[in-house]
Amino acid sequence: MKKLLLTLTAVSALSLAANAQTEKGKFLLGGTVNYEGTSIKDNDAKDNKFGIAPQVGYFVADNIAVGTGIGYSWSETETDAGVKNTNNAFTLAPFGRMYSANQGPVKFFGQLSVPMAWGNHEIDGTKIGNTSSYGVELAPGIAYFPTSNIGIDFKVKGLYFNSEKSEVDATNTSTTVNKYGLNADSFAPSVGVTFHF
Repeated sequence: MKKLLLTLTAVSALSLAANAQTEKGKFLLGGTVNYEGTSIKDNDAKDNKFGIAPQVGYFVADNIAVGTGIGYSWSETETDAGVKNTNNAFTLAPFGRMYSANQGPVKFFGQLSVPMAWGNHEIDGTKIGNTSSYGVELAPGIAYFPTSNIGIDFKVKGLYFNSEKSEVDATNTSTTVNKYGLNADSFAPSVGVTFHF
């Protein structure tokens, strides 16, 4: 009987902790940091990418959070001949997230985000043009709350659309590339940690 009572108490505590973290008036804090490098054996060509985007959200109602991510991205490609193509951008990604209203430490969520970026393109340190990007993404996910202040998120990209525009100053021309699709690869989700307080 004692073991049953302890088990029920532990389950109840986890349920209350998870529900308390998605209540109106609470905050969530998270973000992304990434780095990727590529090199080719017996070749001087290489690629490097870096990005950082802290995110903050506020629960405007129980299980509904709105917020934004603000960050910076940088990438550089160096050819075998030593020519460096560099892109850097300021990024902004407002979002809305809705959690399921179920009890317990596991909650499903859907997140609608609007990622945007504005930057420039350089060749060997000389600016040659500007870049801008606008998109929308609807992503499903699962959040697990092991403690009252930590959530572990598993999310797939879901439905997305992105429009990226590149402008060349010297010729006053521009190119727009649109990307769209559905990416629901459950074998390769993005995993993140959010802090709730």
